[in-house]
Amino acid sequence: MRVAIAGAGSVGTAIASDLHANGHDVLVIERDPDLVDRIRADLDVTWVVADACEVSSLDAAGLATVDVVVAATGDDEDNLVVSLLAKQEFAVPRVVARVNHPKNQWLFTESWGVDVSVSTPQLLTALVEEAVSVGSLVRLLRFEGGTAHLVEVTLAEDSPAAGVDLAELGFPREATVVAVVRADRLVVPRGDTRLAVGDEVLALVTADAEEAVQQLLVGH
Repeated sequence: MRVAIAGAGSVGTAIASDLHANGHDVLVIERDPDLVDRIRADLDVTWVVADACEVSSLDAAGLATVDVVVAATGDDEDNLVVSLLAKQEFAVPRVVARVNHPKNQWLFTESWGVDVSVSTPQLLTALVEEAVSVGSLVRLLRFEGGTAHLVEVTLAEDSPAAGVDLAELGFPREATVVAVVRADRLVVPRGDTRLAVGDEVLALVTADAEEAVQQLLVGH
């Protein structure tokens, strides 16, 4: 997979290092030549010294050939511009954007070319809630500009789904169970998978289907 990352700060370089280690073709775009000179020797990826907010720079960097763009700068405005250009000018299939300030989260939608937005404070909040909440629906990640969420529910004793096969639950078409974690073991969900108290159920849901999923798994 070919991935372009805008921004060579701590976040961008960490992502680039991990992706490179996993065998992906990584391109990093950074406008500060001094920063690139300091990092280049330690990170063997393709480097482009340019402003990722300019169409000509992205064109010269070959953005039309990448599969994923990660807008990882420390400036939300820059990340939005990069996302919009990547999607509208170069038709990049998947655009992931970093949200630096939670108050700007609402801007990171498909209207700005963002497929997935990542806000560290919101992610940490979700992970804390996921660790302590039983019998509650917790949002973990948002996809496709906010139209779909990855949610988690740890089934409580009074869950209407406990002891019921997935096929019998009647999940809405706009939602699907993607995994069940049971006693630290991953269960790949099938129609005949019977849910049990304590199961951690992970599901992809749209906003319209979230309430129905909550009723099925939580009951209130």
